[in-house]
Amino acid sequence: MKILVAEDDLMLLKTIELKLKKEGYEVFTTVDGRETKKEILRIRPNMIITDVMMPYASGLEIISMVRQELKWKIPIIILSAMEQEVVVMNAFDLGADDYVTKPFSLNELVIRVKRLLNRPS
Repeated sequence: MKILVAEDDLMLLKTIELKLKKEGYEVFTTVDGRETKKEILRIRPNMIITDVMMPYASGLEIISMVRQELKWKIPIIILSAMEQEVVVMNAFDLGADDYVTKPFSLNELVIRVKRLLNRPS
């Protein structure tokens, strides 16, 4: 299973990458929205985990690209330090499957990843 993780905090990105690899996933990482859009098309991930606030394109733009342009139904988890209800509602309206507020437990993230990847399509 290929998971694309888009996060501009390099320390957090590496931590998530190592945890998911330890769980047996093939992990690809990006640090900004522009790079994320290119990688989505290149690797065709089974899941995307994306920060909301990133340079060049936000996580909300990533969701929009995957759902509206590509019409893919892959699971998308949003990561954000922003607890504003409007951002959360926006993410879900665009098609996000889950939303995790930073800081978060890596074990909880893994449980959410497994739950989404194992659900029937």
